[in-house]
Amino acid sequence: MFFHIVLERNMQLHPRHFGRDLREKLVSKLMKDVEGTCSGRHGFVVAITGIENVGKGLIRDGTGFVTFPVKYQCVVFRPFKGEILEAVVTMVNKMGFFAEAGPVQIFVSNHLIPDDMEFQSGDMPNYTTSDGSVKIQKDSEVRLKIIGTRVDATEIFCIGTIKDDFLGVISDPATAS
Repeated sequence: MFFHIVLERNMQLHPRHFGRDLREKLVSKLMKDVEGTCSGRHGFVVAITGIENVGKGLIRDGTGFVTFPVKYQCVVFRPFKGEILEAVVTMVNKMGFFAEAGPVQIFVSNHLIPDDMEFQSGDMPNYTTSDGSVKIQKDSEVRLKIIGTRVDATEIFCIGTIKDDFLGVISDPATAS
Protein backbone atom coordinates (compact mmCIF):
# COMPACT_ATOMS: atom_id res chain seq x y z
CA MET A 1 0.00 0.00 0.00
CA PHE A 2 1.17 3.53 -0.73
CA PHE A 3 1.09 6.28 1.89
CA HIS A 4 1.90 9.99 1.83
CA ILE A 5 3.66 10.84 5.10
CA VAL A 6 5.87 13.49 6.68
CA LEU A 7 9.33 12.43 7.86
CA GLU A 8 12.27 14.26 9.40
CA ARG A 9 15.97 13.77 8.84
CA ASN A 10 19.17 15.50 9.93
CA MET A 11 21.27 16.33 6.88
CA GLN A 12 24.99 17.12 7.06
CA LEU A 13 26.33 19.57 4.51
CA HIS A 14 29.95 20.44 3.71
CA PRO A 15 30.89 24.15 3.95
CA ARG A 16 31.76 24.29 0.22
CA HIS A 17 28.00 24.07 -0.51
CA PHE A 18 27.19 27.21 1.50
CA GLY A 19 25.96 30.07 -0.62
CA ARG A 20 22.94 31.22 -2.57
CA ASP A 21 21.85 27.72 -3.58
CA LEU A 22 22.27 26.11 -0.13
CA ARG A 23 18.61 25.00 0.01
CA GLU A 24 18.79 23.40 -3.47
CA LYS A 25 21.98 21.52 -2.53
CA LEU A 26 20.31 20.33 0.68
CA VAL A 27 17.20 19.12 -1.19
CA SER A 28 19.21 17.31 -3.89
CA LYS A 29 21.36 15.60 -1.22
CA LEU A 30 18.18 14.59 0.64
CA MET A 31 16.67 13.08 -2.52
CA LYS A 32 19.89 11.22 -3.32
CA ASP A 33 20.19 9.84 0.24
CA VAL A 34 16.54 8.97 0.92
CA GLU A 35 14.72 7.97 -2.30
CA GLY A 36 14.87 4.21 -2.86
CA THR A 37 15.78 3.36 0.73
CA CYS A 38 13.77 1.21 3.11
CA SER A 39 13.04 1.72 6.77
CA GLY A 40 11.31 -1.13 8.53
CA ARG A 41 8.91 1.24 10.25
CA HIS A 42 7.63 3.23 7.24
CA GLY A 43 8.50 1.02 4.26
CA PHE A 44 10.23 1.91 0.98
CA VAL A 45 10.58 5.61 0.22
CA VAL A 46 9.38 5.95 -3.38
CA ALA A 47 9.65 9.71 -3.89
CA ILE A 48 10.02 12.97 -1.99
CA THR A 49 7.06 15.18 -2.87
CA GLY A 50 7.92 18.33 -0.96
CA ILE A 51 10.01 20.02 1.68
CA GLU A 52 8.01 21.34 4.62
CA ASN A 53 10.74 22.94 6.67
CA VAL A 54 14.52 23.32 6.82
CA GLY A 55 15.58 24.16 10.37
CA LYS A 56 18.52 26.23 11.55
CA GLY A 57 21.87 24.59 10.97
CA LEU A 58 24.10 23.45 13.80
CA ILE A 59 27.87 23.63 13.21
CA ARG A 60 29.71 20.39 14.06
CA ASP A 61 32.80 21.03 16.20
CA GLY A 62 36.09 20.38 14.46
CA THR A 63 34.76 19.49 11.01
CA GLY A 64 32.96 22.58 9.78
CA PHE A 65 30.04 20.45 8.60
CA VAL A 66 26.61 21.82 9.41
CA THR A 67 23.66 19.63 10.41
CA PHE A 68 20.24 20.83 9.22
CA PRO A 69 16.98 19.26 10.46
CA VAL A 70 14.80 18.78 7.35
CA LYS A 71 11.09 17.96 7.47
CA TYR A 72 9.83 16.53 4.18
CA GLN A 73 6.76 14.89 2.61
CA CYS A 74 7.22 11.60 0.79
CA VAL A 75 5.38 8.67 -0.75
CA VAL A 76 6.20 5.32 0.86
CA PHE A 77 5.31 1.76 -0.13
CA ARG A 78 4.63 -0.73 2.66
CA PRO A 79 3.02 -4.12 1.99
CA PHE A 80 0.61 -5.59 4.54
CA LYS A 81 -0.69 -9.07 5.31
CA GLY A 82 -3.82 -9.79 3.27
CA GLU A 83 -2.98 -7.28 0.53
CA ILE A 84 -3.38 -8.31 -3.13
CA LEU A 85 -0.46 -7.32 -5.40
CA GLU A 86 0.53 -7.81 -8.99
CA ALA A 87 4.14 -8.95 -9.34
CA VAL A 88 6.64 -10.17 -11.93
CA VAL A 89 8.19 -13.62 -11.43
CA THR A 90 12.00 -13.40 -11.17
CA MET A 91 12.98 -16.99 -10.35
CA VAL A 92 11.28 -20.40 -10.37
CA ASN A 93 12.54 -23.54 -8.60
CA LYS A 94 11.07 -26.74 -7.13
CA MET A 95 10.53 -25.00 -3.76
CA GLY A 96 8.30 -22.30 -5.30
CA PHE A 97 8.95 -18.99 -7.02
CA PHE A 98 10.17 -15.48 -6.25
CA ALA A 99 8.35 -12.43 -7.59
CA GLU A 100 8.94 -8.69 -7.32
CA ALA A 101 6.28 -6.03 -6.82
CA GLY A 102 8.27 -2.82 -7.09
CA PRO A 103 11.05 -2.98 -4.48
CA VAL A 104 9.49 -5.86 -2.50
CA GLN A 105 10.55 -9.45 -3.09
CA ILE A 106 7.82 -12.03 -2.46
CA PHE A 107 8.30 -15.81 -2.13
CA VAL A 108 5.44 -18.16 -3.04
CA SER A 109 6.05 -21.70 -1.75
CA ASN A 110 5.00 -24.71 -3.83
CA HIS A 111 2.49 -25.47 -1.01
CA LEU A 112 0.83 -22.12 -1.77
CA ILE A 113 0.52 -22.83 -5.51
CA PRO A 114 -2.69 -24.60 -6.69
CA ASP A 115 -2.51 -28.41 -6.50
CA ASP A 116 -3.14 -28.87 -10.23
CA MET A 117 0.15 -27.09 -11.07
CA GLU A 118 3.30 -29.23 -11.33
CA PHE A 119 6.94 -28.13 -11.37
CA GLN A 120 8.66 -28.70 -14.72
CA SER A 121 12.47 -28.54 -14.71
CA GLY A 122 14.57 -27.84 -17.78
CA ASP A 123 16.17 -24.86 -19.47
CA MET A 124 13.14 -22.69 -18.41
CA PRO A 125 11.84 -24.07 -15.09
CA ASN A 126 8.12 -23.43 -14.57
CA TYR A 127 4.89 -24.49 -12.90
CA THR A 128 2.34 -25.77 -15.44
CA THR A 129 -1.25 -27.01 -15.14
CA SER A 130 -1.92 -30.61 -16.17
CA ASP A 131 -3.57 -29.49 -19.42
CA GLY A 132 -0.76 -27.01 -20.16
CA SER A 133 -3.08 -23.99 -20.38
CA VAL A 134 -1.45 -21.97 -17.57
CA LYS A 135 2.29 -21.63 -17.05
CA ILE A 136 4.26 -19.71 -14.40
CA GLN A 137 7.84 -19.00 -15.46
CA LYS A 138 10.39 -16.20 -15.29
CA ASP A 139 8.90 -12.82 -16.38
CA SER A 140 5.29 -14.03 -15.96
CA GLU A 141 2.98 -11.53 -14.28
CA VAL A 142 1.01 -12.94 -11.35
CA ARG A 143 -1.62 -11.62 -8.98
CA LEU A 144 -0.91 -12.83 -5.46
CA LYS A 145 -1.99 -12.32 -1.88
CA ILE A 146 0.49 -11.53 0.87
CA ILE A 147 0.03 -13.90 3.80
CA GLY A 148 3.05 -12.86 5.84
CA THR A 149 5.69 -10.14 6.15
CA ARG A 150 9.00 -9.93 7.96
CA VAL A 151 10.36 -6.47 8.62
CA ASP A 152 14.06 -5.86 9.22
CA ALA A 153 15.71 -2.50 9.84
CA THR A 154 16.44 -1.98 6.14
CA GLU A 155 14.35 -4.57 4.28
CA ILE A 156 10.87 -6.06 4.03
CA PHE A 157 10.36 -9.72 3.03
CA CYS A 158 6.97 -11.19 2.08
CA ILE A 159 5.40 -14.62 1.69
CA GLY A 160 2.55 -14.89 -0.79
CA THR A 161 -0.02 -17.31 -2.14
CA ILE A 162 -1.81 -17.82 -5.45
CA LYS A 163 -4.02 -20.57 -4.01
CA ASP A 164 -7.17 -18.45 -3.81
CA ASP A 165 -9.96 -17.18 -6.05
CA PHE A 166 -8.95 -14.67 -8.75
CA LEU A 167 -5.22 -15.13 -8.04
CA GLY A 168 -2.61 -16.52 -10.42
CA VAL A 169 -1.11 -15.71 -13.81
CA ILE A 170 -2.15 -12.42 -15.40
CA SER A 171 0.13 -12.58 -18.42
CA ASP A 172 2.60 -15.19 -19.65
CA PRO A 173 5.59 -14.05 -21.75
CA ALA A 174 5.50 -17.30 -23.75
CA THR A 175 1.99 -16.62 -25.11
CA ALA A 176 2.55 -12.87 -25.63
CA SER A 177 4.81 -13.29 -28.69
